[in-house]
Amino acid sequence: MSNLSVFNSLKRISKAYSDVLMPIPEDIFQTTPPIGGWSYSEVYAHIFDASLLSLLPLEECIKGIGKEKPTAFIVKVILFFGSLPPARYKVPPILANRVKKISKSEAEDFINRFLTQLETAYSGIEEASDKIKNKHPNLGYLNAAQWLRFIEIHLKHHLKQLKRIEKSF
Repeated sequence: MSNLSVFNSLKRISKAYSDVLMPIPEDIFQTTPPIGGWSYSEVYAHIFDASLLSLLPLEECIKGIGKEKPTAFIVKVILFFGSLPPARYKVPPILANRVKKISKSEAEDFINRFLTQLETAYSGIEEASDKIKNKHPNLGYLNAAQWLRFIEIHLKHHLKQLKRIEKSF
């Protein structure tokens, strides 16, 4: 999959998050769902905070800041197929304390901030060396294109979570 395809997919997925967000009443947005786990609010806070944070190592790769390390085979498989293996995942400890309840307007601001920063980061991705990588807390070393693909996979993964939350209300 080309970087441009992934970039366009990220814009479409972000729009899907906006579309899901609009009809949810604020009180439901904040409510822990009957199935337990995160509220819509916490999912939005996590996914766009994590996406913004993921743009930082992507940008470092573009600037040539990183290490020449291999990417694990299983990670290459995940990136190739474009989805995480079916399972429930624990948030990496570095992100766990950042998850909080936010308002719908804060969620929309997060989405817009992500899209703005994505545009900036993407503008330099074609110049990035595929050898320069930065460490993901669970997946190991990723280059700029792999970080972009990971963000797409992660956003798609949490869209499924939103559907589970919706069905539980």
